[in-house]
Amino acid sequence: MKRLTYPGAPPSVSIPHRHNTIAIAFIAGGFASALPTGLAHSQGYPSKYDFGATASEQDIAAVAMAIPADGKGLPPGKGDYAAGKTVYEATCAACHGTDLKGVAGLPDMPSGLALRLIGGRGTLASMNPESYWPYATTLFDYIRRAMPYSAPGSLSNDEVYAITAYILAEGNIIDKTTVIDAEALPKVQMPNRDGFIPDPRPDSSNSDRSSTRSMR
Repeated sequence: MKRLTYPGAPPSVSIPHRHNTIAIAFIAGGFASALPTGLAHSQGYPSKYDFGATASEQDIAAVAMAIPADGKGLPPGKGDYAAGKTVYEATCAACHGTDLKGVAGLPDMPSGLALRLIGGRGTLASMNPESYWPYATTLFDYIRRAMPYSAPGSLSNDEVYAITAYILAEGNIIDKTTVIDAEALPKVQMPNRDGFIPDPRPDSSNSDRSSTRSMR
């Protein structure tokens, strides 16, 4: 049985293909109704849904946009440090700081290190690890789906690639001259790439998929 996953739910949650008619209308419709009209449109959701209508391939593609660790499905586009710095300063610095180390005391928002984007290397074995993710594709995926905080999904693919390049370069993971695109991003070697070992236990929602766990 073919299974589909949808953004907004944990990566482990999947929905049987035979239910995609109702699931797409319910999930996407719920997202759209919960968001301001302009924001819903920026994320690819139409202003209204016909409950029970069969979801087209285009409907599914508009919301099923999560990127796995291997980068499969990365969209066309590219970005570099210089372009990323410009976009970051305009859309990210207010929360994450001009130095990428967070802004303390933001109303109704996490503060300080909770919004920090760099500087965590070497902290994995500490009580407050800040250097965890083994794949750079995770950074791209999260930025594209969830950022900026006030208008998630509003950035173009080029802008997301550029911000990704900027953050990785500021963290001394890639060179500032590196151009990030669908081919280059999965090849980025994150500091904790080798900090995981295979976990043979089956995923509770998908028995044929293995997971990994940290060695910390």
